[in-house]
Amino acid sequence: MTLMQKTIRTLLLSLCCLLMPTVYAAPADVVEADYIVAVVGDGVITRNELRARLAVALKQLEKQGTPLPPQDVLERQMLERLIMDQAQFAYAKENGLRIDDPQLDQAIGRIAANNKLNVAQFRATLEKDGVDYAEFREEIRGEMIMARLREREVESRLVVSDSEIDNYLANQAASGGGDEYHLAHILLRAPESVTPEQLQKLRQRAEQALAKARAGDNFAELTATFSDAPDALQGGDLGWRPLDRLPTLYAEAAAKLPDGGISELLRSSAGFHIVKLVGKRGGNAPASVMQTNARHILIRVNEVVSEAEARHRLQTVRERIVNGMDFAEQARVFSQDGSAAKGGDLGWLNPGDTVPDFERAMDALKPGELSPVIQSPFGMHLIQVIERRERDVSAERQRSVARQAIRERKLDDAYQDWLRQLRDRTYVENRLEQE
Repeated sequence: MTLMQKTIRTLLLSLCCLLMPTVYAAPADVVEADYIVAVVGDGVITRNELRARLAVALKQLEKQGTPLPPQDVLERQMLERLIMDQAQFAYAKENGLRIDDPQLDQAIGRIAANNKLNVAQFRATLEKDGVDYAEFREEIRGEMIMARLREREVESRLVVSDSEIDNYLANQAASGGGDEYHLAHILLRAPESVTPEQLQKLRQRAEQALAKARAGDNFAELTATFSDAPDALQGGDLGWRPLDRLPTLYAEAAAKLPDGGISELLRSSAGFHIVKLVGKRGGNAPASVMQTNARHILIRVNEVVSEAEARHRLQTVRERIVNGMDFAEQARVFSQDGSAAKGGDLGWLNPGDTVPDFERAMDALKPGELSPVIQSPFGMHLIQVIERRERDVSAERQRSVARQAIRERKLDDAYQDWLRQLRDRTYVENRLEQE
């Protein structure tokens, strides 16, 4: 499973613990004046929005047992996260990226099933806990948009060369590989056009965080106080990963650290980083993988063809296939990718070979079963699974695994660079900084 797949699955299947708190409102008996605290492009962020998110953050930190940073520090950290969220949503809207209600309903159905409930039971449980279901739905929609934006703007554009794969396999053979590392990190993001004065101030702040970390201060509290990364309120936790699936900068630092060790101050194009090695353990590569032979019909969404029109066209095609027309013939006529000439046949696919939305839908099908119309960053699809088989890891598979590992290593850095560039080209007026 790729890092992106893990991210999206964590998002959509474990959302009860990650996202449910985000719909709690501020206490009803607290009435304070509302005003604009930031302008982001054509939109604004109000003091009440910031208060509501702060209340969520405080609940989350208290639940985790994390010592609370000063209120003004947490407030500024949270406002920056709101600014980044709004910048991404605005970019997604400008580029026609959205999640429609049927897709949202499917996602919520998966979340409910993961909690061993049907949707009605899940909704009743949320409302019993004081969670507004309509707001919860919009939180899920927002997280799905963020995940799809990252897939389309970052993951789909990563390139891995054959020489990189050769070097990876050679290094893996030389080192033996296999060990997994549990890391936590702090990122202090630098603007793309940072001035020497800004960089010096950022370095001083990073050195302050490093000194506190090495003095034994709670690392989760330090991430909440200092980090600009999206996982700041989760303690900067990166989970367990082999070195080859960590950003190169982090992998090189982690390999030299003892358990509990804190890295030197690390510098990248994104800013300054501090890495903590939480733990290390041996890992084992899978001896075999489940492959899927599948075919699909793709209709692309663009300026001429809307999502609704593409979905309607494919629904019509699906009805024809269900009523007896040949899938391959329909693919040759209607599909808009290179597989059309082969009747939509994609050949044997390994885990991680396709984007997460496509793979999730494909994995849910039995051989011979036809999917509903599903959406991916490439457009609308119909999918049919022809056959499945389990195969030993071959030289070809090793190269595929290597390619995916290199992509995952590059992904974090590429995403942070993209966020930094988006932040720099978005008009932002942070009024808290003026107070």
